[in-house]
Amino acid sequence: MKFEWKGVMPAVTTKFTNEDTLDLDLFQVNIKAQLEAGVHGIVLGGTLGEASTLTEAEKRTLTQETVKMVNGKVPVLINIAEQSTKGAIAAAHHAEEDGASGLMMLPPMRYKASDEETVEYFKAVATNTSLPIMVYNNPVDYKIEVTQAMFDELLKCDNIEAVKESTRDISNVTRIKNNFGDRLKIMCGVDTLALESLLMGADGWIAGLVCAFPAETVAIYELQKAGRIQEAIEIYRWFLPLLELDINPKLVQNIKLAEVATGIGSETVRAPRLRLSGKEREEVLKIINDGVKSRPQLPDYKNL
Repeated sequence: MKFEWKGVMPAVTTKFTNEDTLDLDLFQVNIKAQLEAGVHGIVLGGTLGEASTLTEAEKRTLTQETVKMVNGKVPVLINIAEQSTKGAIAAAHHAEEDGASGLMMLPPMRYKASDEETVEYFKAVATNTSLPIMVYNNPVDYKIEVTQAMFDELLKCDNIEAVKESTRDISNVTRIKNNFGDRLKIMCGVDTLALESLLMGADGWIAGLVCAFPAETVAIYELQKAGRIQEAIEIYRWFLPLLELDINPKLVQNIKLAEVATGIGSETVRAPRLRLSGKEREEVLKIINDGVKSRPQLPDYKNL
């Protein structure tokens, strides 16, 4: 399936059983909820997907099973977060074999590559796959920034098509539009800047709290796209305390706890992560419960 870089694409959590194996039955419950809400794609194996704890076999199983679950309704994208260029190329080949429609790519992991090394890393993968690529630009968490000058070089590769913009600098949306027009599609990667980014011209939203609140997330996107900005703002204001759970070192535990509250997930995480406990858990639960109790009534956003 051809990837269209637009709309809401959940960076889904990976579901585990109490025996620490993939819980594909519960995973399907969540994917079904996302599809019913009208999401525009599925992103696997990102930070929220606990990618660093997944084996190669588990990543391949997730890709293959998700492709079956969505059954052509939306594209499926798999994240590549590898330590070597060789490993990243192999992961891209596996993604193609397993039916993925596109790739989200982080810079090299662990090693703080130079600008030149980072560019060559992305280009090596791009020239070894036919899949479209979205560069995940998150210098806050991953310590490497993909600059505008680096994108000048990267965009010589036709299949590098988008950026997951997570620099936390909202003005970068305008810089990218000024420098690259529609050649580089922009997907906001920070929940707490999503509506602002969309209003400034971002094409879509790689979302986190959508894992627990899919309808509200898609409604914000569709409303702003239809020009019903005030309605989008009202939902976004309700959503913000929940969205702030995404910009936290324990975003995985936070969002999985929210999935429990909305009936489409479990708290189970993979070690070394542990479930939230004590005062921290109480504080997060209060935010979640307050949000659930005050969920807004949504307009018919699917038919705008």
